[in-house]
Amino acid sequence: MTILLVTAPQGREGDAILELEWALGKVKVKGTDWRGVLLAETPLPKEEALERLKGFETQAIQRVVPIDIIVPAKKEEIERAVLKLAERIDGTFAVRAKVRGNRELSQRELEIGLGSLIVDAFGLKVDLSDPDYTVAIEVLGKKAGIGLVKRGELLRLDVVE
Repeated sequence: MTILLVTAPQGREGDAILELEWALGKVKVKGTDWRGVLLAETPLPKEEALERLKGFETQAIQRVVPIDIIVPAKKEEIERAVLKLAERIDGTFAVRAKVRGNRELSQRELEIGLGSLIVDAFGLKVDLSDPDYTVAIEVLGKKAGIGLVKRGELLRLDVVE
């Protein structure tokens, strides 16, 4: 099962859901409490789902972030999950966080703190401009989606008007 966090322009979520269904075939999409933010689940392997979306001409899908695990949005839980995923990193990395609806977590503190944690635990090199891997943290209120994303797997699509 592949989980994708998908963003769309506010008010275009319905279009994004249709496009996800066209591009992926079998997919279950849920809205979130944040406008323009959707969670999609598909039985397709992550690589195939992303490949299908890369070649898709979209009018509503802006960003696609593959999610490996969803944990409670607590610092300790996120740290534990990130360390587990970071075992698979073989190369440079960067941590990118997006915090929505949670006053206890700071985007900057997450990025710096988790980056330091990974460096201390595994001795890996940080590369903020062109990392081999990105540890993507997407906080949605009380839940946090965490993805270990290889270069090229974090999709930013050009919305065709």
